[in-house]
Amino acid sequence: MKRLSELPGLDVYTDQAKYLGKIYDVIIDLQKGEVARLTLRPIETLTGMDVNWIKSNTVAYKNVVSVADIIVVSSKPKEDSEPETSTPAAPTRPKYSFVPGRFR
Repeated sequence: MKRLSELPGLDVYTDQAKYLGKIYDVIIDLQKGEVARLTLRPIETLTGMDVNWIKSNTVAYKNVVSVADIIVVSSKPKEDSEPETSTPAAPTRPKYSFVPGRFR
């Protein structure tokens, strides 16, 4: 098992032995609490990023097959799109709320 801090610098290969590059950084989806992508080049800023640049310079973590001395990714990548739901999620209420002046 590797720590996230140990991933930058590791070589990335497909399961067909094609060299893709070295891991530069890790992108984490904070809402889901999981690793989303591994970057193969530095990201200067996320504002104004082209989707094609992201797809060509990052690897979706769900396509990672193995992590050891190198990282192996599937040569048949899984789709990046989220499954569509027919009904929108209900809004959630905060567990606690504060109303100013309520406890005077």
